[in-house]
Amino acid sequence: MNNIKNKFSIKDLENLTGIKAHTIRIWEKRYELLKPKRTETNIRYYDLASFQKLLNVSYLNNNGYKISKIATIEEHKIPLLVREIASQNNIESHAINSFKLAMLNFDQILFYSTYESLLKEKSFSKVFHDVFIPLLTEIGLLWQTDTITEAHEHFLTTLIRQKILVNTEKAQSRNVNSSKKTFVLYLPDNEIHELGLMFINHEIVHKGYQSIFLGQSVPLKSLTALFNYYEDLTFVSYFTVKPEKAEIDNYIKEFNNTILSRPKTEFWILGQMLNALDLKSLPPKIRPFKSIDSLIKEL
Repeated sequence: MNNIKNKFSIKDLENLTGIKAHTIRIWEKRYELLKPKRTETNIRYYDLASFQKLLNVSYLNNNGYKISKIATIEEHKIPLLVREIASQNNIESHAINSFKLAMLNFDQILFYSTYESLLKEKSFSKVFHDVFIPLLTEIGLLWQTDTITEAHEHFLTTLIRQKILVNTEKAQSRNVNSSKKTFVLYLPDNEIHELGLMFINHEIVHKGYQSIFLGQSVPLKSLTALFNYYEDLTFVSYFTVKPEKAEIDNYIKEFNNTILSRPKTEFWILGQMLNALDLKSLPPKIRPFKSIDSLIKEL
């Protein structure tokens, strides 16, 4: 399979931009905003330039420009106008569009330049919270609907991972840890979705706590080794796809019996697999969080 995607169906455009296919067709017919191409077998498709133009058109439309007005703007001036508006307000949605474009083109330079322009306005924590979290949510949906390939997702998440690591290292070099409280961050067996946990690690370090980041796929029993070195331990884990619905109750019970039987221990959990738990009947030392944001506020 070719991982570079340069032909888009109208459904792909709907998924990527959030504009309904019906609306795209109206804009196309009434205002000639897009000009679809056709394959040799006469199937309509849109190229990367069409996708880029549609992102810009929807951005202007969301910022008060009528479609009839946008249709009269010379094509090469549309991106310039978008940049001008983005510099004055609503920088987040423009950045998300730029990151999507960088992902589809495997364009590292566009990723870095977009990221650097955000840093002029925001701290890294705000960039992650305001831009990367909504972007990653969208990317997950785009991958599920086959709008993008696995290579696109990996390209983007690897670049974001680099930024978290660099900023975590900066925070570690600045902070002299004085807290007796130690956080242990890990993902359960066969869980590999670690970006959210990596960002939580950054925030814990940034706030001056001791943090031990164990990463992906850690067997529960191996966590007991930490009690040889530390007393006051708060374990943090992110359940995106594991443990599965049928296993999560048993996992919580085993964690409670194996780890939380020790004094001065807590377990903070978040992620979509929490939907399979009865949160009201969790053991007292286990705290569920609805979002990264709510966990960070607790720090």
